[in-house]
Amino acid sequence: MQAKAFEYLNKHNLLKHNMKFIFEGEEEIGSGSLGPFIEEHKDLLKCDVILVSDTGIISPDVPSITTGLRGLSYWQIEVTGPDHDLHSGTFGGAVANPINVLCKLIADVTGPDGKIRIPGFYDDVEEASDEERKLVASIPFNEEEYKKSIGVKALFGEEGYSTIERTGYRPSFDVCGIWGGYTGDGAKTVIPSKAYAKISSRLVPHQDHNKISQLVVDYFNRVAPDTVTVKVEKHHGGYGYVCPIDFPAYKAAERGFETVFGKRPLPVRIGGSIPIISTFEKLLGAKSVLMGFGLESNAIHSPNENMPVDLWLKGIETIINFHLEYDKEA
Repeated sequence: MQAKAFEYLNKHNLLKHNMKFIFEGEEEIGSGSLGPFIEEHKDLLKCDVILVSDTGIISPDVPSITTGLRGLSYWQIEVTGPDHDLHSGTFGGAVANPINVLCKLIADVTGPDGKIRIPGFYDDVEEASDEERKLVASIPFNEEEYKKSIGVKALFGEEGYSTIERTGYRPSFDVCGIWGGYTGDGAKTVIPSKAYAKISSRLVPHQDHNKISQLVVDYFNRVAPDTVTVKVEKHHGGYGYVCPIDFPAYKAAERGFETVFGKRPLPVRIGGSIPIISTFEKLLGAKSVLMGFGLESNAIHSPNENMPVDLWLKGIETIINFHLEYDKEA
């Protein structure tokens, strides 16, 4: 779509600004070479704005622009009690059980209001503007169908925010795995020596994953009781990203969609990540406009991955109009 839009603009002498293309083939394995390449070739890649189409829209009838991506922090926690497994009859009630302690430590992180209780966790969280929250509230969302699709009776999250806001605009804290003690067939009455958990936090723009990682390490070390030893190991992390809806290039994309789809696109922040986007901003000082056209029905990464031809053509036309509108902004 990007290449065909450029072809059309160039053929008809409509392009009033320069364009640079990056084609890279490592996205599915983390784009390990792209960051160092950008660092080495900042002058070559210098630009005012970056246009990316690795995102989607809500539906063909409800156009949208991705305005935010969440970042990530990840940890493994090890809780050690006695130096070997103990008989739960002989020692039960006299020695702290590492699994019990670990479960309480984790459970205390979030309150009944869904808020993360670690001091300083929300210090850098950017609140969405009233205008953006109003636009988000207009995104079609059926809560009953959502619950049915994942097999739950009720939803849970931070109070004061909708489900869409919780997954795109607010940070999260989740246990990804927990283990320890005897888990085989039958029974074995032990107080285990150790217990483990893997934990992740999805972060929102302006939260530094290094800062958050250290906050969590410090928190668990501070609240751990003397009855156990706690070791928190930091794993990988990444930054989130946000594109302000008053950003001139965003406005150009918005009008491009409106021209082709006949309606104003809704701003949507998604819960996942495209780590290279924050790298672009950090190294090049340029914002990215995430102007994609994918659908849930595209079956991405599946044998029958697809894209409707009419939507592909609309994408080309919308990108053409983005460039025309961007020249007006400039």
